[in-house]
Amino acid sequence: MNRTFKFNTLYIGILLLALAFSSCTSSKQLAIQKSKTAQLSRKLGFTVNRKDDLPLLEEVSRWLGTPYRYGGTTRTGADCSGFVGAVYKNVYHKSLQRTVVNIYNKDCQRIGKHRLKPGDLVFFNFSKRKKRTLNHMGIYLKNGYFAHASTSKGVMVNHLSENYYKKGWRKSGRVW
Repeated sequence: MNRTFKFNTLYIGILLLALAFSSCTSSKQLAIQKSKTAQLSRKLGFTVNRKDDLPLLEEVSRWLGTPYRYGGTTRTGADCSGFVGAVYKNVYHKSLQRTVVNIYNKDCQRIGKHRLKPGDLVFFNFSKRKKRTLNHMGIYLKNGYFAHASTSKGVMVNHLSENYYKKGWRKSGRVW
């Protein structure tokens, strides 16, 4: 009886220690994740929580401020489709076409604006002459926010409700 009692006590002690260490680890991980989401919130300009697509948001945050470069696909300079393609490759391991029109026509399933989810693509036209053409794009992040490579300010985050983007909005798509 005494031997069984010692064994059970030892067994329970080991279980309690394991539980204590595992809860420390999870609370440390939670603290790290809270710190990460707070940093992303500051950088991106909107509230980020741990249920968001963190790999996407982290990748976009690394690109913020990258200068615009026509034909560029790297963080030393990128155009809108080059930025989107590089982010898609890094986050989702998918290769996209190289131009805005080809990405929309060949890589996307058309979806309505109301169905946008993180990682979906948003397409615009800012041409005064060719109203039906798609000539700009970005990646939808959440709650109306999207990231894109602006010709004047490089990679940045804006909101679809901003007048300029509301007027230029044309379509949205989900990558196959």
